[in-house]
Amino acid sequence: MTKSLVVVESPTKIKTIKKYLGKDFNIAATVGHLKDLPQKEIGINIEEGFKPKYTTIPGKQKVIRSLKQAASDSTDIYLAPDPDREGEAIAWHTSEILKKKGRKFHRVLFHELTKNAIHEAMASPQDLDRNKYEAQQARRILDRLVGYQISPLLWRKVKGGLSAGRVQSVAVRIICERERTIQAFEPEEYWSITAHLEDGAPPPFKARLAKKSGKKITIPDENTSSEIVNELLLEKFVVEKVKKKTTKRNPLPPFITSKLQQESIRKLRFSAKKTMRIAQQLYEGIDLGPGEPEGLITYMRTDSTRISKDAAIEALKLIRETYGPKYAQQKPRFFKNKKKVQDAHEAIRPTSVFNTPKKLKPFLSDDQMALYELIWKRFVASQMEPARINVNSVSIKAGDYLFAASGSVVEFPGFMALYMSVEDEIERKGQKEKERLPDLVEGMLLKLNKLEPKQHFTVPPPRFSEASLVKELEENGIGRPSTYANILSTIREKGYVDLVKRYFRPSELGFIVNDLLVKSFPDVIEVEFTAKMEDNLDRIEASEVEAHQILAQFYTPFKRELESASKSMLSSKSIGFPTGLLCPECEAPLNIKVGKNDQFLGCSRYPECMHTSNYTRDEKGIIQSIAAFVGETSDQQCEKCGKPMVIKQGRYGTFFACSGYPICKNTRSAVSNNKAAETGVNCPDQDCAGKLVQRTSKRGKIFYGCNHFPGCTFAVWDKPVARNCPQCGATFLLEKSTKKHGDFLACHTKDCGYNAQIKQEKA
Repeated sequence: MTKSLVVVESPTKIKTIKKYLGKDFNIAATVGHLKDLPQKEIGINIEEGFKPKYTTIPGKQKVIRSLKQAASDSTDIYLAPDPDREGEAIAWHTSEILKKKGRKFHRVLFHELTKNAIHEAMASPQDLDRNKYEAQQARRILDRLVGYQISPLLWRKVKGGLSAGRVQSVAVRIICERERTIQAFEPEEYWSITAHLEDGAPPPFKARLAKKSGKKITIPDENTSSEIVNELLLEKFVVEKVKKKTTKRNPLPPFITSKLQQESIRKLRFSAKKTMRIAQQLYEGIDLGPGEPEGLITYMRTDSTRISKDAAIEALKLIRETYGPKYAQQKPRFFKNKKKVQDAHEAIRPTSVFNTPKKLKPFLSDDQMALYELIWKRFVASQMEPARINVNSVSIKAGDYLFAASGSVVEFPGFMALYMSVEDEIERKGQKEKERLPDLVEGMLLKLNKLEPKQHFTVPPPRFSEASLVKELEENGIGRPSTYANILSTIREKGYVDLVKRYFRPSELGFIVNDLLVKSFPDVIEVEFTAKMEDNLDRIEASEVEAHQILAQFYTPFKRELESASKSMLSSKSIGFPTGLLCPECEAPLNIKVGKNDQFLGCSRYPECMHTSNYTRDEKGIIQSIAAFVGETSDQQCEKCGKPMVIKQGRYGTFFACSGYPICKNTRSAVSNNKAAETGVNCPDQDCAGKLVQRTSKRGKIFYGCNHFPGCTFAVWDKPVARNCPQCGATFLLEKSTKKHGDFLACHTKDCGYNAQIKQEKA
C-alpha cells in the first residue's frame, strides 16, 4: 500500500507528528524555505509586473532529493509547514518541486501539535492559499526592491557592507528620533508639597497638594513653594470629602506574539529572538517520556486573542479543582480582537492546562520552563474571577488649597493570586508603599505634623528597551508578529544601534545612515507609510487588491527618489558630512568621514590638508573633536608603505599607526613583538589577519585583543586557547573561572554553549 506523505517545516516536529499519525504516513521536513530570490542579483523582473525569479537555496539540493525520495509513489501529499505566510510560501514551493501527474496536494494547518488537532487538520485538508502566498511574495519583493537598490547606494556613499532594510530602517529611525528628543530636552523645575497629617491619634498619613481655588496647581520654584508653605501653616486642615468604592480589575487576555515578547523581555530578561526560539521548541514538541513527544503550546506567531471554547472550559475545570470555585468564572471569558487583526490562529496558550508547570518541570530546561510557566499562568488567569480592590480617597481643605490622599486594600485577589503582568506588579508595589488611610469622616479637623516641600525636575522620555520598542512597532503597525524578533536582532547586527544597559542607543553609524535615508527616501522609511504598506499586504491576503497593483504604486515614486539620491546624497568618501567645526590647522570646515572600521573628522580640504581627529558627541548631541591623529615618532617603519610609524594612545592602550594616514591606514599593537603577550590564536574577524595578544586596559585589567587595533577592535576578557571547539568547530576556546564551576574551557561563540572542566580536558 502506497503511503501518503506529510511535509512539515521543521525536522523537530517529525517525531511528534509520527506519534499521532502512525505507520500509514511518511513524514519529511523542508528545514525552512527551499526556494528564494537569488543572493547575487535583485531577482525581480520589474518590467514584467515584478515577476520574481526563484532559485533553489544553496545547500538545499540534498533536502529536495530526500523529499522526492520520501514522496516516491505517493498520490496524496499533505503540506503542513507553519500556519502563516512564510509557511504558505514553503508549501507552495514544495508543491512545485514535487509536482507530478496524478498527484494531489492538500494544505493542512497544525495550530497545535496534539493528537486531536493533528487528526482534525488531516481530516479536513484545504487547498493551497494563493492569496496568502501572494502576500508573502509581495513582502519579499518589496524588501528586495528596497534592500538591493538602496544598499549599493550606501556602499558608494558611506562604506561597503552596509544594508538598508525596509522595515528595519524605520525601527532605526524611531530610535534615532527618540535619542534626539532626549538630547534636545531641557529639564524644568517644579515643586511638590506633602502634608503629614493625623486624625488625633497615630498612625499618621500623607496628603499631596493638588489644587488652589479649584484649579490644578503648579509650583515652579522654591520661592513660590516657601510662600505657599507659609500660607498653609496658618490654615486649618479639614476633611472635605471621603469616597469609598470597590473596583474590579479583569485579567488580561492570553498572549499574542508581541505581548509575549514584551512580558518575556521584562520578566525573564529574554531577548525577543530568544523568546521566539524557545516558544518554537514548546510548539514543536517536547519529549515527556521515551518516545512521547508532545506540543505544549499553540502556534506562537499570532495577533489574535481568540481562544477555543473547549480550552476555556478545561481551564475553568482546573481552576475549580486547584484554587476553589470562588476563583473560577461562571462561564468562559472570551476577548475581542482589535480591528484589522488577522484571526487565523488562536492566542498563545498551553495545549492542555493539565500540563501544569510542576508536572512538566522534569522534562523542560530552565529557559523552557520559565517561558512555559509564563504562558500557562497568563492563560489560566484569563479565566479567573476579577480582583476586587477597596479604594479610599479623601480631599482635605486648607484655606484656598486642596490636598488629596488615597489608599487601597485588596478585598479579593482573584486572578492576581496566580498571575500579574509587569504593569500590575508595579501598581501593586505602589499601592503597598501608600499608607492605609485611617477611617476619616467629612468635616473632621486634622492635626498637621509637618509640611514637606520637595524639588523635582521634568525628565525626557526614556530610551526604548526591547519590550517598549516591540510595543512601539506594534502600536504603529510596523511589521507583524513573525517579524518583531528579526527586526530587533537585525538592527543590532548591522551596527546601527547598541543595547546599553538593556536600552537602545543609535550608534554613530546609525545616525549617519538614518539621516541620509530620511533625507533621500522620506516616504520609504516613514512610519505611517510603512504601516499602510503592512495594511496593503493584509489586503492582498484578503483578496481585496492585486499584489502587482500595490507593488506598482510603491515603485513609481521610489524609483524617482532612488534616481535623485544617486546624484544628491552626500558622500563620506569625498567631502563628508558637515559638523560646523573648523580645522585647527587651516580653518576649513571639518566634516565627518567614515573609515573602514570607524568614523572620524577630516578636513574638507583633503588632500591639501591632512588633518584628522577622533570625535564624540556630548549629551546634547553636539560634536566635539577629542584627539588629533598625531603621535610620537617611533624607530619602526610601516611594513606596507615604508613610512615611519608613530606611537599613539587608544582606547585599549598603546599602538603603532602609520604616519602616512589616511593614505596608509596600517596599525599594529605596541605589544605585538612581545612573545609573552602572544596567544597563538588568530583573530576570528573574517576580514582581519591579526593575532590575539594580551593587553592591559586603562584600569590595569588584563584582556586579549587583536594586534591590528584600532583597525580591528575584537577583544575578549578571558584568555583564548588555540583549540577547536569539539561541538561547533570554532577556532578557539576561552579559559574561564568561576566560584561555582571552577576552571573550565568554553566556546567563544555565543550560540554554542560548549564548556568542559579543565581537569577533565587534560585527562
